[in-house]
Amino acid sequence: MTDLFNLYGKVAIVTGGNSGIGKSIARGLASMGANIVVAARNEFKTKETVHEIHAEFGNKVIGIRVDVQKEEQIRNLAAKTLEAFGRIDILVNNAGMNIRKFPQDYKVVEWDEIINTNLRSAFVCSQEAYPIMKTIGGGKIINIGSMLSIFGGAQLAPYGSSKGGIVQLTRSLAVAWAPDNIQVNAILPGYINTDLTRQARKDIPKLEQSIIDRTPLGRWGEPDDLSGTAIFLASRASDFVTGVALPVDGGFSVMV
Repeated sequence: MTDLFNLYGKVAIVTGGNSGIGKSIARGLASMGANIVVAARNEFKTKETVHEIHAEFGNKVIGIRVDVQKEEQIRNLAAKTLEAFGRIDILVNNAGMNIRKFPQDYKVVEWDEIINTNLRSAFVCSQEAYPIMKTIGGGKIINIGSMLSIFGGAQLAPYGSSKGGIVQLTRSLAVAWAPDNIQVNAILPGYINTDLTRQARKDIPKLEQSIIDRTPLGRWGEPDDLSGTAIFLASRASDFVTGVALPVDGGFSVMV
């Protein structure tokens, strides 16, 4: 049964893969044998991550600098991945950002930046991966959503809109590309200890304890809590799973 999760010979792109959830997912996929493309803006952090994953797992790992707001850089990412590996089997659309304000205080340029980073980039990356995956007989796309895919947040209008859009994008791509043996699913992380949420805990009084109180498992999540779910969705074990938005949240979304 362990062969169900075997990723040897597969090639995985992880956007925003040099820190937080993206880095943990990249490490998880590498632990099952996948070769990894770490796609992110910060070249120093990317080099560190590439070295770390290669040293631990021995896989081929490369870093490609990408600003996912720029379509031409996404197209370059796909081209460079093909040049290095000849295929793309797994795409993890993880890159994201946030700006916290009440709706009336956002500038339109801030709305656009959040939507373009979190949602538009996932669409463009998926478009680029599609013909490559189709050519090799299939693939896996994993989109990273949020609890804000489900719930509302007073100071999170564009972020919540982008993450709600991720779920609908996932469903649409899953239906469209099922005939090409491409499974498209979303992970909805709960409240995870990352740089983004550490800032949120500074900005929002009592947030940390309120999340613990609401979460049946009684803690915030860690980035590594997402890696097993990503391995499942990237592997043969999930070949009959598509269009799903799976909360990985310690029970937060089902707590009354």
